[in-house]
Amino acid sequence: MFENNQSSVAVLLPCFNEEVTIGKVVRDFKAALPDATVYVYDNNSTDRTAEIAAAEGAIVRREPRQGKGNVIRAMFEDIDADVYVMADGDDTYPADAAPAMVAKVLEGYDMVIGDRLSSTYFQENKRPFHNFGNRLVRGSINGLFGAHVTDIMTGYRAFNFTFVKTYPVLSRGFEVETEMTIHSLNNNLRLYEMPIQYRDRPEGSVSKLDTVGDGIKVMSTIFRMIREYKPLPFFGGLGLIIGIVGIVLCGTVTFEFAKTGVVTHFPTLIGAVMLVIAGLLLIIAGIILDVMAKNDRKTFVIDTNKIAYNKRH
Repeated sequence: MFENNQSSVAVLLPCFNEEVTIGKVVRDFKAALPDATVYVYDNNSTDRTAEIAAAEGAIVRREPRQGKGNVIRAMFEDIDADVYVMADGDDTYPADAAPAMVAKVLEGYDMVIGDRLSSTYFQENKRPFHNFGNRLVRGSINGLFGAHVTDIMTGYRAFNFTFVKTYPVLSRGFEVETEMTIHSLNNNLRLYEMPIQYRDRPEGSVSKLDTVGDGIKVMSTIFRMIREYKPLPFFGGLGLIIGIVGIVLCGTVTFEFAKTGVVTHFPTLIGAVMLVIAGLLLIIAGIILDVMAKNDRKTFVIDTNKIAYNKRH
């Protein structure tokens, strides 16, 4: 266990139609973290989720903007605590892992990731496309950022105060977990992965995930954040490819001119020159945006230092 004499802990449970499981989830977290405050944010549920959560002693609030990202944004704006534990209301994450996650945050980590993939996820999760998607997302992000994060998309996480108040929640739906991980890697935050025993939803509990639709959203989020956080590889690589195509086409026209003394494919020559120019412009844009991204990271560090200083004083 951890010393919690002065540190406040908030358990955050975003929920949408989880009446089958929310009562047990609230009880489990109250048992695991008896000094914590449990918050359930009801996201337009049409069942008894809010009623059951309130009966179990949770503080229930409502978020009218549909989507998990919108709920997390509201939670991070509304709630002040030293440590935050975020989980789902579907009883797939073990509450008994929460004290160890809180302890790691109190040791100095910015975010603790509840790693499902190193334990029971692939045995418990009966949706093969979800397993494939997790591997694809993990490989893409780790390759780009040179990281070794095992579970990119887990919804079981713990945060410190500074992370919560400086993290810009832009996604509206389930892709928010991927966004969190990329944000942390880009800004070189202190991450700790803790293996947890994932379990599939109990009978009667229905998943809100759309395998294809949410998968497309996650991949588009990765694409957008790579473009924003890694502009030089993104635009520079694209510009290099376009430029090489243009140079090859220029080479064919030049070879023809050297052989015959006549340029017969003026449209090809004009198109090739335009491709080379476009490639150079993309590379230059990548360099400029890379400098801006580095300045944004500097600003983020300054902002987090200010928040940490203000919190201590």
